[in-house]
Amino acid sequence: MPVRPGRACQYGGCANITVGSFYCDEHKNISERSRLSSTERGYNRTWQKARLMFLRRNPLCVHCEEDGLLTPATEVDHIVPHKGDKELFWDSENNWQSLCKSCHSIKTNKEMDRHG
Repeated sequence: MPVRPGRACQYGGCANITVGSFYCDEHKNISERSRLSSTERGYNRTWQKARLMFLRRNPLCVHCEEDGLLTPATEVDHIVPHKGDKELFWDSENNWQSLCKSCHSIKTNKEMDRHG
């Protein structure tokens, strides 16, 4: 039976590799408590304002547009998951894209399959 490859620890900013778990040994106990709230992860009022401005400037889903569809975007996606890296989190020029709910869910699920 194939062995599942190691993956990056899901704890923000951790570069440790883990096999069979979302978190490395160093962060396993931390992960057992409940997940940080969205506000604690950076999705606060400042984010909500920036998100709204970004969607106003970029109102269509970029994935749907690539397929020739004009679908209103409802989500601002971090192209590269930031995992707590504030610089990557706020990099609207290079790391944000507008997506519809469906495309965002598909992308997120693919990332979870790949890393989780």
